[in-house]
Amino acid sequence: MSASNEPSKSQLDRLGYRLRQETIGDDDLRLLDVFRYSYREPHDLVVDKIRELNIEPAVRLKTTSSIIAKLRREHVRLTQIQDIAGCRIVCLNVPTQDSVVARLEEVFDKTECDDRRTRPSHGYRAVHVIVWLDDKPVEIQVRTSLQHWWAELSEKFADLIDPAIKYGGGDLETLESLAIASEEIMKHEDHERQWDQIRAEVAHRSEMSDDIKRTLSDAEASLRRGRANLVKLMAGMANIPEE
Repeated sequence: MSASNEPSKSQLDRLGYRLRQETIGDDDLRLLDVFRYSYREPHDLVVDKIRELNIEPAVRLKTTSSIIAKLRREHVRLTQIQDIAGCRIVCLNVPTQDSVVARLEEVFDKTECDDRRTRPSHGYRAVHVIVWLDDKPVEIQVRTSLQHWWAELSEKFADLIDPAIKYGGGDLETLESLAIASEEIMKHEDHERQWDQIRAEVAHRSEMSDDIKRTLSDAEASLRRGRANLVKLMAGMANIPEE
């Protein structure tokens, strides 16, 4: 369907209102599919541009059921939802994550950045870069591997125990475990960022004493142990294989 034949904003917001109701008609579902697929072209353009950076994202288009669930859960207008189309990039660590976010903001003309590392959503941490093409938002989730592990763990608990867990509801013991894991990841990644700054500073030195070399080596080994311990913690919580 061409852009001129796409439903108007007011038509879409009325559709969103109807989708919140218990009974949904076939015509409304068809119109929702028209809306969803209008995002395919801008989504593909964003993905192609990311691949030009030698980054392979995981791609997705939000499902009909996910859109309806979000409308009912958050009471937003259909045209306010910014993650109809999107993709995900998983980075090794926070310094790499910061670098990828900066590159994305450089290659796309119109972006918004939502840093959920400092303002986590129920323990969920990541950076979301919203790219606007043809007045349509495409969401790029940029996660570290530890943030991704946590998100996958939350998804697994939501599937097995209660979908409300992803949004701060459900079993209190599970929520507490996820909160503790999220905080430990934040502390570890703060140390990773500090270590990266120190490493950049000492890289300019022509000579280092043996004591400084040992201190740096010990700090790097401590970070590796910290990451391994976090992976074990989350693997144990989820009963899933370690990386």
